[in-house]
Amino acid sequence: MKYLTLTLASLLCAAPLYASPAPDTCLTYDCQQMQEIKQKFSLNDATYAPALQALMKKADAALQHSPYSVTHKKLLPASGSRHDYYSFGPYWWPNPNTPDRLPYVRDDGHINPSSKTDDTDSARMVRFSDDIRALALAAFYSGDPKYAKKANAQLQTWFLRKATRMNPNLYYAQAIPGIVNGRGIGIIDTRVLIDVADSIVLLHNAKALSDRDFKGYQRWYADYTHWLKTSQNGQEEANWYNNHGAWYDAQVTAFSLFAGDKKQAARQIEIFKYRHLISQINSKGELTAELERTRSFHYSSFALAAYGRMGRYGEHTGNDLWNFQLDGRTTRSAFAFISEQTGKPADSWKYKELKYTPEEATGPMLAAARAYKDAAFLQSVAVLKNENAANINFLTPGSPLVK
Repeated sequence: MKYLTLTLASLLCAAPLYASPAPDTCLTYDCQQMQEIKQKFSLNDATYAPALQALMKKADAALQHSPYSVTHKKLLPASGSRHDYYSFGPYWWPNPNTPDRLPYVRDDGHINPSSKTDDTDSARMVRFSDDIRALALAAFYSGDPKYAKKANAQLQTWFLRKATRMNPNLYYAQAIPGIVNGRGIGIIDTRVLIDVADSIVLLHNAKALSDRDFKGYQRWYADYTHWLKTSQNGQEEANWYNNHGAWYDAQVTAFSLFAGDKKQAARQIEIFKYRHLISQINSKGELTAELERTRSFHYSSFALAAYGRMGRYGEHTGNDLWNFQLDGRTTRSAFAFISEQTGKPADSWKYKELKYTPEEATGPMLAAARAYKDAAFLQSVAVLKNENAANINFLTPGSPLVK
């Protein structure tokens, strides 16, 4: 395949556009490690070839996609505005005991397919985020400007153009028919916009988008962060006890850093340490609120993806979250708990899990290996890489991804 044999000459041609960024100019990504991976490609080192091949396939597909916009949904939120993001709670289903099927009832872990259609915005925003990530990374690793050009067109449509932009709020996220028009818990939907911010920074570092557009994106994120910090929905999510609270902190911190408000990011990291991190981890490293779920392995890994990102933001602000501990509870132990399961069969996981997917630990284990350089974590990464070498996490050091 052509993506497995990128030559040094082809990469050097891209050097003027994709010059090496300074180590602290990326948001969640570890720029220095990404440069090292890119250098391996230039030497025809096949270590990351399967992941690159998978990435380029996704990026090429993204080149063909029409612009995404919240204005494309078929249903309208209670506000009546197509510019307001709108989604349904994924685990809520029509009530079998009432003639009109209302109010909806919850079935944890089982996704209602109707919550993932183009009637609302949830699936659309995920596709938008996935495309932006693939395009920005493809632009970085291949040096081909067509990927950056496509990414910028998509970004302008979603954030900047008056006719198609998303309003910077989430009043109507994860609505439940017959119960509520939107919930604070729906704020977890915009965790994917962290990846979008990472992509914007990567493109801006490469001078692949204008300073004017970059400032426009910063304003949108600043406005949304203000909404997160001041709205009732935001306050509800800020106090949520499980992965929702951790992902709220990750969003506020990442978005504040992206918008240039380092002080607010630093404050949110301190809040995260005592309100969520230590309260969610017990002395064994278990995330007790996630182990109660019907998809306990998934949600434990999912929460660790938020922890890993917060650890990265602590590096930006001089706050060592990786080695933080209180009353015998440590960040490291939570990653170790999942590491101990790596390579073992589903029946060795003693908690309920409707769909055991070992690959979901890849991002968190890469984050732990990067932070601690511990033999156990490195071994877990080796096991996961042997089984899933095409996982995109291998190309995004510093930014663990669990969908």
